[in-house]
Amino acid sequence: MGMPTQASAWEETTNANYTLPSEKTHSSAQSANADAVEGKFPTLWHLIHQDYRRYWAAGARNALSVIALTQGFWASCVFRVSHWTLDHCRIPVLRIIAKAGCVLCQKFIEIVTGICVPGRCNIGPGLYIGHFGNIFVDSEARIGANCNLAQGVTIGKGGRGELHGVPVLGDRVHLGANAVILGKISIGDDAVIGPGAVVMNSVPARGVAMGNPARIVGTSGSFEFVHYDGMENDPARKESLENLKAKES
Repeated sequence: MGMPTQASAWEETTNANYTLPSEKTHSSAQSANADAVEGKFPTLWHLIHQDYRRYWAAGARNALSVIALTQGFWASCVFRVSHWTLDHCRIPVLRIIAKAGCVLCQKFIEIVTGICVPGRCNIGPGLYIGHFGNIFVDSEARIGANCNLAQGVTIGKGGRGELHGVPVLGDRVHLGANAVILGKISIGDDAVIGPGAVVMNSVPARGVAMGNPARIVGTSGSFEFVHYDGMENDPARKESLENLKAKES
Protein backbone atom coordinates (compact mmCIF):
# COMPACT_ATOMS: atom_id res chain seq x y z
CA MET A 1 0.00 0.00 0.00
CA GLY A 2 1.12 3.56 -0.63
CA MET A 3 1.66 6.14 2.03
CA PRO A 4 -1.08 8.80 1.85
CA THR A 5 -0.06 12.40 1.36
CA GLN A 6 -2.36 15.04 2.77
CA ALA A 7 -2.72 17.82 0.24
CA SER A 8 -4.29 20.23 2.68
CA ALA A 9 -1.59 20.02 5.34
CA TRP A 10 1.11 21.75 3.30
CA GLU A 11 3.73 20.36 5.63
CA GLU A 12 7.23 19.37 4.60
CA THR A 13 7.80 15.69 5.30
CA THR A 14 11.00 13.71 5.61
CA ASN A 15 11.95 10.04 5.50
CA ALA A 16 14.32 8.39 7.92
CA ASN A 17 16.45 7.09 5.07
CA TYR A 18 16.31 10.26 3.03
CA THR A 19 18.30 13.47 3.34
CA LEU A 20 16.59 16.54 1.96
CA PRO A 21 18.62 17.43 -1.11
CA SER A 22 18.42 21.23 -0.94
CA GLU A 23 22.14 21.87 -0.63
CA LYS A 24 23.14 18.82 -2.67
CA THR A 25 20.91 19.78 -5.57
CA HIS A 26 22.15 23.35 -5.47
CA SER A 27 25.70 22.01 -5.62
CA SER A 28 24.78 19.71 -8.52
CA ALA A 29 23.44 22.62 -10.52
CA GLN A 30 26.39 24.85 -9.66
CA SER A 31 29.27 22.34 -9.78
CA ALA A 32 28.77 21.90 -13.51
CA ASN A 33 30.48 25.27 -13.92
CA ALA A 34 33.66 24.13 -12.18
CA ASP A 35 33.71 20.80 -14.00
CA ALA A 36 33.27 22.46 -17.38
CA VAL A 37 36.01 25.02 -16.79
CA GLU A 38 38.45 22.18 -16.14
CA GLY A 39 37.21 20.23 -19.16
CA LYS A 40 37.42 20.74 -22.88
CA PHE A 41 34.34 22.89 -23.40
CA PRO A 42 33.63 26.35 -22.03
CA THR A 43 30.99 26.26 -19.31
CA LEU A 44 28.05 27.31 -21.45
CA TRP A 45 28.77 24.93 -24.32
CA HIS A 46 29.50 22.10 -21.93
CA LEU A 47 26.03 22.43 -20.40
CA ILE A 48 24.32 22.71 -23.79
CA HIS A 49 26.24 19.66 -24.98
CA GLN A 50 25.17 17.67 -21.92
CA ASP A 51 21.53 18.55 -22.64
CA TYR A 52 22.00 17.64 -26.30
CA ARG A 53 23.44 14.23 -25.44
CA ARG A 54 20.36 13.38 -23.37
CA TYR A 55 18.29 13.32 -26.56
CA TRP A 56 20.73 10.92 -28.18
CA ALA A 57 20.54 8.65 -25.14
CA ALA A 58 16.76 8.78 -25.40
CA GLY A 59 16.85 7.53 -29.00
CA ALA A 60 17.33 10.53 -31.31
CA ARG A 61 18.22 9.38 -34.83
CA ASN A 62 20.45 12.27 -35.90
CA ALA A 63 21.68 15.72 -34.92
CA LEU A 64 19.16 17.47 -37.17
CA SER A 65 16.21 15.91 -35.36
CA VAL A 66 17.49 17.29 -32.06
CA ILE A 67 18.71 20.72 -33.12
CA ALA A 68 16.04 21.64 -35.67
CA LEU A 69 12.98 19.68 -34.60
CA THR A 70 13.05 19.33 -30.81
CA GLN A 71 11.33 22.24 -29.09
CA GLY A 72 12.47 21.08 -25.66
CA PHE A 73 16.10 21.43 -26.72
CA TRP A 74 15.41 24.93 -28.03
CA ALA A 75 13.99 25.90 -24.65
CA SER A 76 16.91 24.41 -22.73
CA CYS A 77 19.41 26.21 -24.99
CA VAL A 78 17.74 29.57 -24.38
CA PHE A 79 17.67 28.82 -20.66
CA ARG A 80 21.38 27.95 -20.62
CA VAL A 81 22.36 31.10 -22.51
CA SER A 82 20.14 33.28 -20.29
CA HIS A 83 21.40 31.74 -17.06
CA TRP A 84 25.03 32.00 -18.13
CA THR A 85 24.58 35.61 -19.26
CA LEU A 86 22.87 36.70 -16.05
CA ASP A 87 25.50 34.90 -14.00
CA HIS A 88 28.56 36.28 -15.80
CA CYS A 89 27.62 39.73 -17.09
CA ARG A 90 28.68 42.08 -14.27
CA ILE A 91 28.95 45.45 -16.03
CA PRO A 92 25.72 47.31 -15.09
CA VAL A 93 24.88 48.81 -18.49
CA LEU A 94 25.68 45.62 -20.37
CA ARG A 95 23.78 43.58 -17.80
CA ILE A 96 20.62 45.62 -18.36
CA ILE A 97 20.90 45.17 -22.12
CA ALA A 98 21.70 41.47 -21.76
CA LYS A 99 18.82 40.92 -19.35
CA ALA A 100 16.39 42.60 -21.73
CA GLY A 101 17.64 40.42 -24.58
CA CYS A 102 17.29 37.28 -22.48
CA VAL A 103 13.72 38.18 -21.51
CA LEU A 104 12.78 38.73 -25.16
CA CYS A 105 14.32 35.41 -26.19
CA GLN A 106 12.58 33.58 -23.37
CA LYS A 107 9.21 35.11 -24.22
CA PHE A 108 9.69 34.14 -27.85
CA ILE A 109 10.46 30.55 -26.82
CA GLU A 110 7.42 30.51 -24.53
CA ILE A 111 5.20 31.56 -27.43
CA VAL A 112 6.73 29.09 -29.88
CA THR A 113 7.08 26.07 -27.58
CA GLY A 114 4.84 26.69 -24.58
CA ILE A 115 7.83 26.04 -22.30
CA CYS A 116 8.73 28.52 -19.54
CA VAL A 117 12.13 27.94 -17.92
CA PRO A 118 13.38 31.32 -16.59
CA GLY A 119 17.07 32.09 -16.65
CA ARG A 120 17.21 32.47 -12.87
CA CYS A 121 16.48 28.77 -12.28
CA ASN A 122 19.29 26.52 -11.07
CA ILE A 123 19.32 23.38 -13.21
CA GLY A 124 22.05 20.77 -13.38
CA PRO A 125 23.47 19.39 -16.64
CA GLY A 126 21.54 16.95 -18.77
CA LEU A 127 18.06 18.51 -18.79
CA TYR A 128 15.69 16.52 -21.00
CA ILE A 129 12.36 17.98 -22.15
CA GLY A 130 10.86 15.24 -24.27
CA HIS A 131 7.71 17.04 -25.43
CA PHE A 132 6.68 20.65 -25.84
CA GLY A 133 3.73 22.50 -24.38
CA ASN A 134 2.39 23.85 -21.09
CA ILE A 135 5.60 23.43 -19.10
CA PHE A 136 6.20 25.95 -16.33
CA VAL A 137 9.20 26.09 -13.98
CA ASP A 138 9.33 28.76 -11.28
CA SER A 139 12.35 31.06 -11.45
CA GLU A 140 13.47 30.00 -7.95
CA ALA A 141 13.26 26.26 -8.62
CA ARG A 142 16.28 23.99 -8.25
CA ILE A 143 16.59 20.90 -10.42
CA GLY A 144 19.41 18.38 -10.28
CA ALA A 145 21.33 16.66 -13.06
CA ASN A 146 19.83 14.45 -15.77
CA CYS A 147 16.17 15.14 -15.00
CA ASN A 148 13.20 14.55 -17.33
CA LEU A 149 10.30 16.97 -17.84
CA ALA A 150 7.28 15.83 -19.83
CA GLN A 151 4.54 17.99 -21.32
CA GLY A 152 2.23 19.82 -18.96
CA VAL A 153 4.65 19.80 -16.00
CA THR A 154 4.37 22.57 -13.41
CA ILE A 155 7.05 23.26 -10.79
CA GLY A 156 5.79 26.23 -8.83
CA LYS A 157 5.37 28.16 -5.61
CA GLY A 158 2.99 27.02 -2.91
CA GLY A 159 2.49 26.68 0.84
CA ARG A 160 1.90 29.17 3.61
CA GLY A 161 4.12 31.07 6.01
CA GLU A 162 7.49 29.40 6.57
CA LEU A 163 6.43 26.55 4.30
CA HIS A 164 5.91 28.90 1.36
CA GLY A 165 8.42 28.26 -1.36
CA VAL A 166 9.36 26.25 -4.43
CA PRO A 167 10.38 22.61 -4.88
CA VAL A 168 13.91 21.25 -4.94
CA LEU A 169 14.48 18.27 -7.23
CA GLY A 170 17.35 15.84 -6.84
CA ASP A 171 19.26 14.11 -9.62
CA ARG A 172 17.75 11.78 -12.23
CA VAL A 173 14.13 12.67 -11.39
CA HIS A 174 11.42 11.81 -13.92
CA LEU A 175 8.31 14.00 -14.06
CA GLY A 176 5.43 12.52 -16.03
CA ALA A 177 2.97 14.37 -18.22
CA ASN A 178 0.84 17.00 -16.44
CA ALA A 179 2.56 16.43 -13.10
CA VAL A 180 2.27 19.34 -10.65
CA ILE A 181 4.84 19.90 -7.89
CA LEU A 182 4.14 22.79 -5.54
CA GLY A 183 5.55 24.26 -2.35
CA LYS A 184 8.69 24.09 -0.26
CA ILE A 185 9.27 20.38 -0.72
CA SER A 186 12.07 18.12 -1.89
CA ILE A 187 11.96 15.37 -4.49
CA GLY A 188 14.68 12.80 -3.88
CA ASP A 189 17.22 11.39 -6.31
CA ASP A 190 15.84 8.89 -8.85
CA ALA A 191 12.23 9.63 -7.90
CA VAL A 192 9.30 9.30 -10.30
CA ILE A 193 6.31 11.62 -10.33
CA GLY A 194 3.57 9.93 -12.31
CA PRO A 195 1.36 11.50 -14.99
CA GLY A 196 -1.20 13.88 -13.56
CA ALA A 197 0.13 13.61 -10.01
CA VAL A 198 -0.26 16.63 -7.72
CA VAL A 199 2.63 16.60 -5.24
CA MET A 200 2.69 18.95 -2.27
CA ASN A 201 4.76 16.92 0.20
CA SER A 202 8.33 15.67 -0.10
CA VAL A 203 9.08 12.44 -1.94
CA PRO A 204 11.95 10.18 -0.81
CA ALA A 205 14.77 8.96 -3.01
CA ARG A 206 13.56 6.41 -5.58
CA GLY A 207 9.97 7.08 -4.51
CA VAL A 208 7.17 6.69 -7.06
CA ALA A 209 4.36 9.21 -6.46
CA MET A 210 0.99 8.89 -8.18
CA GLY A 211 -2.46 10.41 -7.93
CA ASN A 212 -4.18 13.62 -6.82
CA PRO A 213 -3.27 14.19 -4.05
CA ALA A 214 -0.12 12.18 -4.66
CA ARG A 215 0.83 9.20 -2.55
CA ILE A 216 3.90 6.98 -2.58
CA VAL A 217 3.01 3.78 -4.43
CA GLY A 218 6.46 2.27 -4.82
CA THR A 219 10.20 2.67 -4.46
CA SER A 220 11.41 1.30 -7.81
CA GLY A 221 12.81 4.67 -8.89
CA SER A 222 13.36 6.26 -12.30
CA PHE A 223 16.03 3.89 -13.60
CA GLU A 224 13.88 2.75 -16.54
CA PHE A 225 12.98 6.32 -17.54
CA VAL A 226 16.21 8.33 -17.27
CA HIS A 227 18.98 7.55 -19.76
CA TYR A 228 22.23 9.43 -20.27
CA ASP A 229 25.81 8.88 -21.40
CA GLY A 230 27.86 6.83 -18.97
CA MET A 231 24.95 6.07 -16.67
CA GLU A 232 26.15 2.48 -16.11
CA ASN A 233 29.34 3.85 -14.58
CA ASP A 234 27.81 6.77 -12.68
CA PRO A 235 28.81 6.17 -9.02
CA ALA A 236 25.75 7.96 -7.62
CA ARG A 237 23.36 5.98 -9.81
CA LYS A 238 25.12 2.70 -9.02
CA GLU A 239 24.91 3.41 -5.30
CA SER A 240 21.21 4.20 -5.60
CA LEU A 241 20.61 0.96 -7.50
CA GLU A 242 22.52 -1.01 -4.86
CA ASN A 243 20.40 0.57 -2.13
CA LEU A 244 17.26 -0.39 -4.02
CA LYS A 245 18.42 -4.00 -4.43
CA ALA A 246 19.37 -4.17 -0.75
CA LYS A 247 15.88 -3.08 0.28
CA GLU A 248 14.24 -5.56 -2.09
CA SER A 249 16.32 -8.49 -0.86
